[in-house]
Amino acid sequence: MSIKYKVISKGQPGIVGGGTQKYYATIVTDGEVTMDDLVKEIEKFSALSEPDIRGVVVALENSIQSKLADSKIVRLEKLGTFYPTLSSEGKATAEEVDAKSVKKVGVNYRSGKRILSAMRDAGFKKSE
Repeated sequence: MSIKYKVISKGQPGIVGGGTQKYYATIVTDGEVTMDDLVKEIEKFSALSEPDIRGVVVALENSIQSKLADSKIVRLEKLGTFYPTLSSEGKATAEEVDAKSVKKVGVNYRSGKRILSAMRDAGFKKSE
Protein backbone atom coordinates (compact mmCIF):
# COMPACT_ATOMS: atom_id res chain seq x y z
CA MET A 1 0.00 0.00 0.00
CA SER A 2 1.22 3.45 -0.83
CA ILE A 3 -0.35 6.83 -1.41
CA LYS A 4 0.21 8.03 -4.96
CA TYR A 5 1.18 11.62 -5.64
CA LYS A 6 2.28 13.82 -8.49
CA VAL A 7 4.23 17.06 -8.62
CA ILE A 8 2.51 20.31 -9.57
CA SER A 9 3.79 23.87 -9.81
CA LYS A 10 2.02 26.86 -8.29
CA GLY A 11 2.74 30.54 -8.62
CA GLN A 12 2.58 33.13 -5.88
CA PRO A 13 -1.00 34.26 -5.24
CA GLY A 14 -1.77 37.87 -6.09
CA ILE A 15 1.30 38.36 -8.29
CA VAL A 16 0.73 39.08 -11.96
CA GLY A 17 2.28 36.30 -14.02
CA GLY A 18 2.48 34.02 -11.00
CA GLY A 19 5.80 35.23 -9.61
CA THR A 20 8.20 32.54 -8.43
CA GLN A 21 6.94 29.03 -9.13
CA LYS A 22 7.20 26.40 -6.39
CA TYR A 23 6.60 22.69 -6.70
CA TYR A 24 4.30 20.68 -4.47
CA ALA A 25 3.17 17.09 -4.05
CA THR A 26 -0.54 16.48 -4.60
CA ILE A 27 -2.60 13.29 -4.24
CA VAL A 28 -3.39 11.19 -7.29
CA THR A 29 -6.56 9.20 -6.69
CA ASP A 30 -6.65 5.69 -8.05
CA GLY A 31 -10.27 4.86 -8.77
CA GLU A 32 -13.03 4.57 -6.22
CA VAL A 33 -14.59 2.00 -3.94
CA THR A 34 -18.36 1.57 -3.86
CA MET A 35 -20.68 0.39 -1.11
CA ASP A 36 -20.83 -3.00 -2.86
CA ASP A 37 -17.03 -3.28 -2.77
CA LEU A 38 -16.91 -2.44 0.93
CA VAL A 39 -19.74 -4.83 1.78
CA LYS A 40 -17.96 -7.69 -0.02
CA GLU A 41 -14.73 -6.95 1.82
CA ILE A 42 -16.42 -6.70 5.24
CA GLU A 43 -18.24 -9.96 4.53
CA LYS A 44 -14.84 -11.74 4.33
CA PHE A 45 -13.92 -10.61 7.86
CA SER A 46 -17.30 -11.03 9.49
CA ALA A 47 -19.91 -13.63 10.29
CA LEU A 48 -22.55 -11.25 8.93
CA SER A 49 -24.17 -11.78 5.56
CA GLU A 50 -24.20 -9.21 2.75
CA PRO A 51 -27.78 -8.04 3.51
CA ASP A 52 -26.96 -7.71 7.23
CA ILE A 53 -23.87 -5.62 6.53
CA ARG A 54 -25.71 -3.42 4.03
CA GLY A 55 -28.54 -2.96 6.55
CA VAL A 56 -26.13 -1.87 9.29
CA VAL A 57 -24.35 0.58 6.99
CA VAL A 58 -27.64 2.12 5.81
CA ALA A 59 -28.90 2.36 9.41
CA LEU A 60 -25.63 4.05 10.44
CA GLU A 61 -25.97 6.53 7.57
CA ASN A 62 -29.57 7.31 8.58
CA SER A 63 -28.60 7.76 12.23
CA ILE A 64 -25.71 10.07 11.35
CA GLN A 65 -27.99 12.18 9.13
CA SER A 66 -30.56 12.48 11.90
CA LYS A 67 -28.03 13.46 14.57
CA LEU A 68 -26.25 16.00 12.36
CA ALA A 69 -29.62 17.56 11.47
CA ASP A 70 -30.18 17.89 15.23
CA SER A 71 -26.88 19.84 15.60
CA LYS A 72 -25.07 16.92 17.22
CA ILE A 73 -21.41 16.01 16.79
CA VAL A 74 -21.18 12.33 15.83
CA ARG A 75 -18.09 10.58 17.22
CA LEU A 76 -17.45 7.14 15.77
CA GLU A 77 -14.45 6.37 17.98
CA LYS A 78 -11.59 5.16 15.78
CA LEU A 79 -13.41 5.95 12.54
CA GLY A 80 -13.61 9.68 13.21
CA THR A 81 -15.97 12.54 13.90
CA PHE A 82 -18.65 14.20 11.79
CA TYR A 83 -19.91 17.66 12.67
CA PRO A 84 -22.35 20.10 11.09
CA THR A 85 -21.14 23.42 9.66
CA LEU A 86 -22.73 26.48 8.16
CA SER A 87 -21.76 29.81 6.68
CA SER A 88 -23.89 32.90 6.65
CA GLU A 89 -24.16 36.42 5.36
CA GLY A 90 -22.64 39.09 7.59
CA LYS A 91 -25.10 41.57 9.06
CA ALA A 92 -24.56 44.92 10.79
CA THR A 93 -26.26 43.83 14.02
CA ALA A 94 -26.89 40.55 15.83
CA GLU A 95 -30.62 41.15 15.62
CA GLU A 96 -30.50 41.10 11.81
CA VAL A 97 -29.05 37.58 11.71
CA ASP A 98 -31.77 35.00 11.18
CA ALA A 99 -32.29 31.70 9.36
CA LYS A 100 -32.44 33.56 6.02
CA SER A 101 -28.85 34.68 6.64
CA VAL A 102 -27.61 31.09 6.33
CA LYS A 103 -26.16 30.59 2.86
CA LYS A 104 -24.55 27.17 3.05
CA VAL A 105 -24.72 24.10 5.27
CA GLY A 106 -22.30 21.24 5.26
CA VAL A 107 -20.65 18.45 7.17
CA ASN A 108 -17.01 18.23 8.14
CA TYR A 109 -15.22 15.01 8.91
CA ARG A 110 -12.18 14.66 11.13
CA SER A 111 -10.58 11.26 10.83
CA GLY A 112 -9.76 9.14 13.86
CA LYS A 113 -6.25 8.36 15.04
CA ARG A 114 -6.19 4.88 13.50
CA ILE A 115 -7.14 6.17 10.06
CA LEU A 116 -4.53 8.94 10.23
CA SER A 117 -1.96 6.42 11.39
CA ALA A 118 -2.80 4.09 8.49
CA MET A 119 -2.36 7.00 6.07
CA ARG A 120 1.04 7.91 7.53
CA ASP A 121 2.17 4.27 7.55
CA ALA A 122 1.07 3.65 3.94
CA GLY A 123 4.13 5.32 2.46
CA PHE A 124 4.24 7.30 -0.75
CA LYS A 125 4.84 6.51 -4.40
CA LYS A 126 5.43 9.09 -7.11
CA SER A 127 2.92 8.62 -9.93
CA GLU A 128 4.23 8.46 -13.49
